[in-house]
Parts: sequence; structure tokens; C-alpha cells
Amino acid sequence: MEATEREQVVHLLAHSRERLVLAVEGLSTEQRSFRPADDRWSIADCIEHVTVVEGSVLGKIQEVLQTAPEPERRDEVRGKDQIVLEQVPARGQRVKGPARLMPQGRWPEFEDLVRQFEATRERSVRFSAVTQADLRSHFFPHTVLGLLDCYQWLLLIAAHCERHVRQMEEVKADRGFPTHQQAGQAGA
Repeated sequence: MEATEREQVVHLLAHSRERLVLAVEGLSTEQRSFRPADDRWSIADCIEHVTVVEGSVLGKIQEVLQTAPEPERRDEVRGKDQIVLEQVPARGQRVKGPARLMPQGRWPEFEDLVRQFEATRERSVRFSAVTQADLRSHFFPHTVLGLLDCYQWLLLIAAHCERHVRQMEEVKADRGFPTHQQAGQAGA
């Protein structure tokens, strides 16, 4: 990975982490679990999904890096960095991932959920900051974007987090989202 690529991915991971943490700061239990509709996710659901996907992707990157590099495939993914950075955070199209990556209440306590996200993100940042692997010569497919190299997958981790921060902002903007006053009265 080139120095500019390393700087970019570490910056994007740090920035999307900060956006997520700020998005949930000070929310009540009711606000964190509010769903705008039965088929929509809560803020807690979004964080769980981001955490599970990130851990899965990082594990897959590390697995793929144990295989032989395939530099001859680089042309297949040329130009996809920008596609990942633009299309993944965009909320215009809903994408249904595999059931194993969907929210299931793995961390019922919100503090545990946030700690798990932080630990997972720390592993991603540390890996991105120190790896000497040839990320541009190792590949695996994304269900929508097709083949991506391992560097593009690191970009996807950050962009995917941003996508769900935007989803959390949509939840908070919903007319039914509990106000702090309502949340406080619910516990009285």
C-alpha cells in the first residue's frame, strides 16, 4: 500500500468512527432502540450491523492475504476506489446483505455494543496502519460491486460505516423519534 493510500484509509476509518460516536452521543435507551417502522433498523441495529460486517470483512482480508497474489487481476478493479467511496455511503438504494450479517441483538447492552464497535474499528485501523501486505494484488468479490482488491475492501469498511451513520441520522430525523423529554418521562 502506498503511503497516500495508507493515510487515506486510516483517515476515513477515523472519520467514520468519529461520525458514528457523535451520532449516538447522549441518546436515551428509547432513542437508541427506536425503529421508524417494523421493517426499519434502530440506531443500535445499525451499530451492530456495522460491527459485524467490519469484523467479517477484516477477517476475510486476512484470510485472502494468505493466498498467492494475483497482480494480473488489477485491471479488473481499476477505478473502483471512487465507486466504493461514492456508492457505498449513498442511501438511494437499499441493499440486503446475508442473514449472518443482520442485527440479531448480539450485544443487548448498548455500552457493550459500542465497546465492540470500538474494538473492531481499532483492529481495522491498526491493520491498515501497519500492514505491509500487497493489498492491491489480493481480491474477493462483493455481492453488488463485484471484485474488489483488499485495499478497496478497507475503503468499503469506512464507507459502509458512513452509510449507516447516515441511516442513523434518518432515524433521528423521523417524526416519531422520541425526544429527550419523552424519553425521560417514560422512565418516571
